[in-house]
Amino acid sequence: MSASDTDVSKVSILGSESIILGFHLTDYIVRDVINNIPASNYVLITDTNLAPLYLDKYVETLEQVLETSNKTARIFTRVLPPGELTKSRKTKDDIEDWLLSNAVTRDTCFLAMGGGVIGDLVGFIAATFMRGVPFVQIPTTLLAMVDSSIGGKTAIDTPAGKNLIGAFWQPKRIFMDLIFLKTLPEREFANGMAEVIKTAAIWSEPDFVKLENGVEAIKQAVLNSDPTNSSDDEYDYVLQGAKLETRTPEQNLLLDVILASAGVKAHVVTEDEREGGLRGLLNFGHSIGHGIEALVSPLLLHGECVSIGCVKEAELSRNLGHLNPVSVGRLARCLASYGLPISLDEKKVKDRIGNLYCHVDDIMQVMKVDKKNQGDKKRIVLLAKIGQTLEPRASVVADTDIEKVLAPEQLVLPVTESPNGPKKTVELTTPGSKSISNRALLIAALGQGTVRVKNLLHSDDTQFMLAALQDLGAADFEWEDNGETLIVHGGGGKLRVPNKEIYVGNAGTASRFLTTVLTMIQSANENPHAILTGNARMKQRPIAPLLTALKANGAQINSIEKEGFLPIAVTPNGGFKGGRIELAASISSQYVSSILLCAPYAVEPVELVLTGGQVISQPYIDMTIAMMESFGAHVERLPNNTYRIQQTVYQNPSDYVVESDASSATYPLALAAITGTTCTVTSIGSSSLQGDATFAINVLRPMGCKVVQTETSTTVTGPPIGQLRPLPSIDMETMTDAFLTASVLAAVTSPQQAGAENITRITGIANQRVKECNRIAAMVHELTKFGVKASELPDGIQITGRAIKDLKAPKEGVHCYDDHRIAMSFSVLASVVPNGTIVQEKKCVEKTWPTWWDDLERKLGVRLNGVDQGKRLSELDHSGSQKVVRRTSTMDHSKSIVIIGMRGVGKTTLGQHAAEVLGFQFVDIDHYFEATLKTSVFDFINTWGWEQFRIKEAEALRAVLAKDSPYGRNYVVSCGGGIVETPESRQILKEHVRAGGKVLHLVRDLDQVIQYLNRDKTRPMFGEDMVTVWNRRRSWYREVCNYEFVAYAEGLTDDGWVAPTEWVAIKKDLTRFLYFISGRQTNHVDTNPARVGLPTTFVSLTMKDLRKTVDRLEEICEGADAVELRVDLLEQPTDEPSSSSSSSSYIEYVGEQLSILRRHIDLPVIYTVRSKSQAGAFSDYDENGMFELLSWGARWGCEYIDMETIWSSTAIESLIANKGQSLILASWHDLLRQTPWDSKAIQVKYDLAERYGDLIKLVGVAESMQDNMALETFRTSRSGGKPLIAINMGAAGQLSRVINDCLTPITHAALPHKAAPGQLSLAEIYRARHLIGLLPAKKFWLIGTPIQHSMSPTLHNTGFDVLGLPHHYGLLECHMVEYAEEALLQDESFGGASVTIPHKVAVMKYLDEVTENAKVIGAVNTISVRYVNQNGVKVRKLVGENTDYLGIMRRVQPLMLDPNNPPEQGLVIGSGGTARAGLYALYKMGIRKIYLWNRTVAKAYELKKQFDTLMDVHVLDSLDDQTSIEPGVIVSTVPADSGILLPDHLYGGIRGIICDMAYKPRRTKLLLQAERKGWSCVEGIEVLISQGVAQFEIWTGKHAPVQKIEHQVLKKYEL
Repeated sequence: MSASDTDVSKVSILGSESIILGFHLTDYIVRDVINNIPASNYVLITDTNLAPLYLDKYVETLEQVLETSNKTARIFTRVLPPGELTKSRKTKDDIEDWLLSNAVTRDTCFLAMGGGVIGDLVGFIAATFMRGVPFVQIPTTLLAMVDSSIGGKTAIDTPAGKNLIGAFWQPKRIFMDLIFLKTLPEREFANGMAEVIKTAAIWSEPDFVKLENGVEAIKQAVLNSDPTNSSDDEYDYVLQGAKLETRTPEQNLLLDVILASAGVKAHVVTEDEREGGLRGLLNFGHSIGHGIEALVSPLLLHGECVSIGCVKEAELSRNLGHLNPVSVGRLARCLASYGLPISLDEKKVKDRIGNLYCHVDDIMQVMKVDKKNQGDKKRIVLLAKIGQTLEPRASVVADTDIEKVLAPEQLVLPVTESPNGPKKTVELTTPGSKSISNRALLIAALGQGTVRVKNLLHSDDTQFMLAALQDLGAADFEWEDNGETLIVHGGGGKLRVPNKEIYVGNAGTASRFLTTVLTMIQSANENPHAILTGNARMKQRPIAPLLTALKANGAQINSIEKEGFLPIAVTPNGGFKGGRIELAASISSQYVSSILLCAPYAVEPVELVLTGGQVISQPYIDMTIAMMESFGAHVERLPNNTYRIQQTVYQNPSDYVVESDASSATYPLALAAITGTTCTVTSIGSSSLQGDATFAINVLRPMGCKVVQTETSTTVTGPPIGQLRPLPSIDMETMTDAFLTASVLAAVTSPQQAGAENITRITGIANQRVKECNRIAAMVHELTKFGVKASELPDGIQITGRAIKDLKAPKEGVHCYDDHRIAMSFSVLASVVPNGTIVQEKKCVEKTWPTWWDDLERKLGVRLNGVDQGKRLSELDHSGSQKVVRRTSTMDHSKSIVIIGMRGVGKTTLGQHAAEVLGFQFVDIDHYFEATLKTSVFDFINTWGWEQFRIKEAEALRAVLAKDSPYGRNYVVSCGGGIVETPESRQILKEHVRAGGKVLHLVRDLDQVIQYLNRDKTRPMFGEDMVTVWNRRRSWYREVCNYEFVAYAEGLTDDGWVAPTEWVAIKKDLTRFLYFISGRQTNHVDTNPARVGLPTTFVSLTMKDLRKTVDRLEEICEGADAVELRVDLLEQPTDEPSSSSSSSSYIEYVGEQLSILRRHIDLPVIYTVRSKSQAGAFSDYDENGMFELLSWGARWGCEYIDMETIWSSTAIESLIANKGQSLILASWHDLLRQTPWDSKAIQVKYDLAERYGDLIKLVGVAESMQDNMALETFRTSRSGGKPLIAINMGAAGQLSRVINDCLTPITHAALPHKAAPGQLSLAEIYRARHLIGLLPAKKFWLIGTPIQHSMSPTLHNTGFDVLGLPHHYGLLECHMVEYAEEALLQDESFGGASVTIPHKVAVMKYLDEVTENAKVIGAVNTISVRYVNQNGVKVRKLVGENTDYLGIMRRVQPLMLDPNNPPEQGLVIGSGGTARAGLYALYKMGIRKIYLWNRTVAKAYELKKQFDTLMDVHVLDSLDDQTSIEPGVIVSTVPADSGILLPDHLYGGIRGIICDMAYKPRRTKLLLQAERKGWSCVEGIEVLISQGVAQFEIWTGKHAPVQKIEHQVLKKYEL
């Protein structure tokens, strides 16, 4: 398309139409530049984000247009890194040197294609190159289009600050091609919208209205990449919008708002190019915004900080009396609707800035250097209304006023200490009723016709309702009268499924009403469910009775997280059904109103029957009915709390005035009561719909106030201060919200007569426990902090009055629980408390009275000061972080362990084993049941039936686990398989867990269990097949347990039983599991920074199914300290069942995979579910699924759980609270290079990980060696903190993996692929560490003689080579140990030694320490080097050990049927040094009756004597005595050439184990004899290998590559 075919819009600036806007302007831009800005050189500068998308196209078009125009020019391009760091002196110098080196002259035009960084930098280069050359702005971000590209301000940054060196240099053209915005990330688009909204707010209300009403259209024009119009010509679609006739309405609106914004800035620049005054208006939101930005950049973007600044500066205008609250609300809503933050307290802001805290004093400090200031006076742009500023310039504002707006807390000063005292007479109108506003919004939206709603409450709650109705497509809304009037064009009840979750914060009214509204949706669109959710507190507020009633009525509603609470998902199925509906209304009247309001639109006429006793808050139900009838509906009241509603459509009147809020009116009236002044509320009287309108009559008058009430006003005059009277008893059921106001007045009452009771009792307010917080408990707690005696009643509160002079405000202030009514109530009390009272969370009042603090000060005369009790930057620790204590559930390891699970899984067998392992006793609930009731379970069921059995079973369980029960501690309690069948039993089990106990679910393969039960006829089935029972109980087992053990068996024997060897393996796995969950042996890696040794690593498994690679697991894990199970990479085979309950079956599959891993590998497990955005495969959008899987990692007793810090704090804290002994590895993977190692952003990620994790894992991406250097600087700055894994991905980042010394992730050649780019094997890391000097080569020796044929060099050098260690093992043959002194004592490269005959004793004189093992054996065969710090000096110590006994144990124990129950008897043959190791090995294995035989009996007795203090050794005079012994283990230590054979009777009738320490020949005569007798044989060479492996692991601290070592040793041995 040629330039002439493109439709553009132009804006004049400084007398020239040089700002040009349109779509698809590439060709237009190039032709315009070449024709109107001729040059010999065109220099196009952009960044690496844009170059791949646009650079080639621009260069190609430049070349084509030059050629067709017969013009000659050189084209230069330069691509720069994105980001503020590019805007530097160095970059400017580099570009200028590059240009000069290419002989670029003054005949040059620069083209700056990019955002503000590129525009500022290139503009400054153009301003100074050859004393100034033309340049063209081609802004590609919305922010650059409407802000930085217009006005000619150019600059670079310096270490002293941003934009400190620059110039005014106007561009020749500013081309705004809006098609660039299509590739702009949504957050960057919102970033620019802050400037657009700001400009409209100060300049043009019509433009602002377009932004308010056009949110979805504007977003669609930018963010929706799908074609709006279908076209046969693909080219037409590609260039859609270039011509007017091809533009969509959305594109026209987008162009219109950007054109308007650019036009305003162009006008201001034209009138005030050098910032004399008018141009300062463009800084609305920037004064405070820049103060925030200086503290949080780059974690928050410029526009995001300006957005918060705009709201704060608007609040400042309101506080000073210049701006109405409606305008503040409109501005905040408009900014928020485009995804911009409007408060530093928002979750998305907290997620981005982490622990960074913007203290008021720090913000004010930054604001001191604002160029708009006049000396030390701050100047801020103040609004008078939307579209108009107070002055045509920034206005001077006092610091105290700014601080008051910025401060998160309010200091309320007593009126009694005010110089002027309290205002004697006050008249005011309170904001619109929240209850009526929400009802009016809903009814009007569902109604037909247009209604003008006035006096609507502008608050968080009504905003949530308004936004939800817009998302549902319920109505169209617009504002008039500067936002005082809301025009609602009703949709007649037509609704759609929103394309996003409906979020209602903590708005209870909105949440309850909208729940029924969602059931009205007739059918789904592309979104199958409508989801309603709220904040953490809202998710705790019950909604179950309403959900139960609606589901019984046919609605399809699913509670997503917790049954009966938000969030919920509603699936449309033909609309709200109607008919007879029964509803429990004893908790909240909002449930009733919710159904009433929607009833006219039901498919059938509704008959609503309220059940459950007394109806709560009847006045609110009456209010709902009155309002429904005012909109044309009819509600028929029937007896017995029944209502009948006929079908109709609400008819909107032309106007509707929302009555002022009666609950809010109680606060100024109470202020008059407590201060002895007079207050008239002009909008609330006897004709009010609201129950709280009677507060003055029924509460204040009996307390001693004078009350005058007309139909439309209420006047209260309080008694003298301190003379309010208590209310002995008052039922406030009809005005429950007002009880808080009454409570603070009750705190300062005094009895009418001396000595009389001074107690106020308020009842009828039980529903206040389920409001924004438990208000009754909150009031008791906060009043107590003032020294007031208060306590809870079953449905109320009791307060004892106290003299005002005796009240003492709490130092930290009043905690408001994010509850508006608590904040306002205590501000009333604070008006008389001496010395002032701090009210925390002051912004919570915006829920119902956004201007409460303004009105309290300016209208009611109470003095206020802003307070910020947070820490300033200067008060934080060196890392800039504030420590957060993590909540972890307390586990009581002495409490009994309850075992649950299906029949046949082994609860008795494994339960008894668990009791033995833990030193507990064992009890079976069925046995307890039978002993208590004196009957068998079978007979009881046959007599009384299953239902009665379950009742009694629950009683038995409760009795066993009771606090005073002898079974409550130090028992393993085994339950019947059906213990979870009843809610009562499940509740008991959950209570046990909450009290710190353990409920362990035992799981086995169901097919194996069924096969086993079919063969075990002693177990009756009681009537149901196992699969049906399992499917019913599965979720219940998992609901109540906090641990699960998978008893994995590879298969069954032919007769259907688990083989004995499998049971041994299962018991071994269970022992490890029990030791871990009980905290006895947690198997964690030593990550102490003071640890001396090789770096720690973990190998990342990348297999889809471990069952197929079991034979390779040991090889893959060689040398690693831990193993990572990547759950996100596991794939359950498609031929396995996964349809009926895919989530559960997949969890079972993961549990089995973990059990397989543990069966073969003893290393600690790092349990990881990696999401896609963090370099994994799990969905980024399934937080519930992610944390369900992570919670199973804790239940399965994994030593480590990798938890990504990207998820919500609620999910993270829930996991941490239930992690047990598992350590949390808090991780962050920066795939997009958003958090450079030298940025604030990585500090935030570190702080977040430190807050939640026991270990921290931060992963970046390296593109150069400099990235690794930055990482190491960061690592050094974090020394002394929690264990830190800090690495870079990619080939360039491999050095970081080499240097990292805490749990570095590694790969292995036997894995299918690496888990991450740049991952190295253990050998590669060690070799690299050696090359860079981090891992010096060590020398290891075998000391002794004769040793020429020793296998040890082969053994150790193979291990060193496989792991990549640079060490060498050699022979040091000497007949005197003194010849080894130089190697032992003087060689700094000495790493350790093996010692053989004849030096095992003589060498001890050189050692600093000898282990207890070696002392008992009386010989040293291993020397290791250990370094210790003594007075800050690193000292080398030589340590002696004996691994001969370990070699014997490691070979013999695996051959035992059950190593925990070894044979009773053992026999050692011989009396030399090896015999000593043999005796010690039998002792360590737990064999308690040990026999010793030697041909020279005297030597045997001598050896026995040396062991008398440790064990009882029985010396045999002869082996021929057939009655003497039946050994299960025999260790022979005599030479092979002795030809010894044993009498047959020693082999007995049992299958034992024999170990012959002689290893030449490999199969000695003794072993051959034993083998014929059916005994298991251990060869001497096998023991040699095992003791050598033990030496290797002592020296290196690593698990040896045993398989490869053994292969090489045996290979050499057989040569």
